[in-house]
Amino acid sequence: MRKKISTLLLISLIISSLSGCVMTSSKNQKKEEEVAVKITALKGPTGMGIAKMISDEKNKEDKKYDINIANSIDEITPKLVNKEIDIAAVPSNLASILYNNNGGEIKTLAVNTLGVLYIVENGNTVNNLEDLKGKTIYSSGKGATPEYALNYVLKENGINPDKDLKIEYKSEHTECLSALLNDKNGIALLPQPFVTIALTKNENLRVALDLTKEWDALNKDKKDGSALITGVVVARKEFIDKYPQKVKNFLEEYKKSVDFTNNNIEEASKLIGENGIVQAEVAKMAIPKCNITFIDGKDMKDKLSGYLKVLYDANQKSVGGKMPSDDFYYIEKN
Repeated sequence: MRKKISTLLLISLIISSLSGCVMTSSKNQKKEEEVAVKITALKGPTGMGIAKMISDEKNKEDKKYDINIANSIDEITPKLVNKEIDIAAVPSNLASILYNNNGGEIKTLAVNTLGVLYIVENGNTVNNLEDLKGKTIYSSGKGATPEYALNYVLKENGINPDKDLKIEYKSEHTECLSALLNDKNGIALLPQPFVTIALTKNENLRVALDLTKEWDALNKDKKDGSALITGVVVARKEFIDKYPQKVKNFLEEYKKSVDFTNNNIEEASKLIGENGIVQAEVAKMAIPKCNITFIDGKDMKDKLSGYLKVLYDANQKSVGGKMPSDDFYYIEKN
């Protein structure tokens, strides 16, 4: 009799233990589902791809994402560091700087914007890089990505940026645009959507060269070639470790949102305008030229690491003093 009671008691304890595990698992799952992911994107091309996600969330009672648009990167950086943001769209080199300056606590989830830099001419004399020799180019971004990207493309094509042409740097994109518009023979390096704005202000302006295509031409025969990358999506390592399923879900939904922007330009431009990312009429014309994309996994690592190496070789400080380690790149485990 005692043996029978002991056996029943043991079975009861096992069932209780298993039930406890199931309840704990259910609680953990529910807890993860209830956490709204805090996301911030930047005005401009790097924020265009998230417009559909913002729109979808507005129509939901139970919010999965709390998405905000920032005016400048200065609004995003401290919030990421202080754990007020979980995921953010930021310039690609800033991701590396944040990783290096914060003990590897920032990881890159995906590339979201390739190059947005173009050579714009007031006239019709520039049709290839060789045609830039002897010319003056207005550009902003001295000591930053525009300078390093332009110099890389020029040097790799045998053109010395210090001797073969003159680059006149301006403090801001708007100042650069103004200089171009006021020079009947002007040439400028401009990013989108400033290129689109420029073309609407002067019918004589034309896009002479696409720096992204020039970059790609240099890497087309390389197995692990780099790419000209403007923006990436990053997340805090602590958040990734704590909520892996949320990260996976976000990436799936974000990719759909990016695809929507590229494939539904009319509707996407309205959403982009409604959310203060870029004016709708400008977005409509600029989207095809903004190289909005979604690249993750090994392909993301190959292209981004190659790009950061170009910046590192130009100025180590531009990537935070050193090249990021492999754990900087989020690659989902199978």
